[in-house]
Order: sequence, then structure tokens, then C-alpha cells
Amino acid sequence: MPSPHSPAAQPSLRERKRERTRRALIDVGAELFDRQGYDETTVAEIAAAAEIGTRTFFTYFASKEDLLFPESDARARTTLAAIAERKPSDGPVDILLRALDAVAESDTDMVSPMAAVRTRLFRTVPAVRGKALQVQMDAQQDIARALSAAFPESLDRVTAAALAGAFTGAVAGAVMALLDAGAEAGDAEAHRALIRQATEVALAPWRR
Repeated sequence: MPSPHSPAAQPSLRERKRERTRRALIDVGAELFDRQGYDETTVAEIAAAAEIGTRTFFTYFASKEDLLFPESDARARTTLAAIAERKPSDGPVDILLRALDAVAESDTDMVSPMAAVRTRLFRTVPAVRGKALQVQMDAQQDIARALSAAFPESLDRVTAAALAGAFTGAVAGAVMALLDAGAEAGDAEAHRALIRQATEVALAPWRR
């Protein structure tokens, strides 16, 4: 097996270039949404600002709405992976908090310029609000299904859905509160700790 630091384990030039372009789209999208407004900003303008063609934009994101939620799928996958890789001694809350820690280590989107813009647009743009609720509900349902399958003796589908809702709601609420308070991206470690603490409080009744 190659070492994590060996050349075989490193992203290829093409992968690094693709990630730079993806990041540029997110950054210029946040800037344009903030400056011009969501409805007033077109995909063509975002693509031009990132120096790519409009058709190329759609190889990265399916729509403007998806650009607003760039890491949502990755967060859900991380949580599902944590459930699948559980230890025999793990309870559901242990797994969810471990997943949150893993997301916090790798995810820069939770408290970021795009997250701040997303929070403002959530309050004022129905399409964004609808997309945000869809993203959260999809994640809740996937996590609930995985939890009920992993813990059939203690979590039926209804109870697992309630726990998944408590988890995703706690994280979303904590992030929104931080952004409302003017959180800056440079304080990422402190933000992670606050989100973790708030989520632990919300999930405390679910502890064994």
C-alpha cells in the first residue's frame, strides 16, 4: 500500500487544476451573489469571472443553487461512512459526533464567505431557502436510514429520523448563530469547538 506521502497518493495535476477551478467558482460566486444579488447573478457571469466557459461550469455544479452548497454531499458521505465504520462499543451519538469532528477537520465551508452569503440569501430568496431545506432533509433521511440499519435493536425508523433531525438541526443552528454573530473564517478552530459543544448539548438526551 502506498504511503499517504508517496507520489501515488498525491492528487494528479489534473485533479489539482480541477479543484482550483472549483474553488474559484465558489469564491467568485460568493462575491457576485453578495455584490449583485442572487437573482441578478447569472451562471455565465460566474463562469466568466472564474475564466471558464458556461458549459464548463455545469461539469462542476448543476445550478446556481448547487454552487451555494458546495460541500453538502461530502458532509453527508462523511457521516454515512462513520456509521458504516462504527465500532461495536459505539453508540449512535458517539458516531455522529465523530463524523462532525471529521467534517470540521476537512470542511472549510461551514463558516466561510459563501456560508455567510448563503445565510443572508436563505432569509430573503425563496429558491435558496427551498434548496437549503431540501439539502438538510435529504441528509437527514439518508442518516436516519443508516442509523436504523446500524442499530435495529434501539432505533426504529421514526426514532432514527428524530435523532438525525436533532443532529443536522443542531449543526445548522449553531453555524447560523455563528454567522449572525459575524464569525470570521480565521477563527475556524474556535468555531469548530463551539459547533461541537452545541451539538453535544442537543444530543445529550440521546446518550446511552
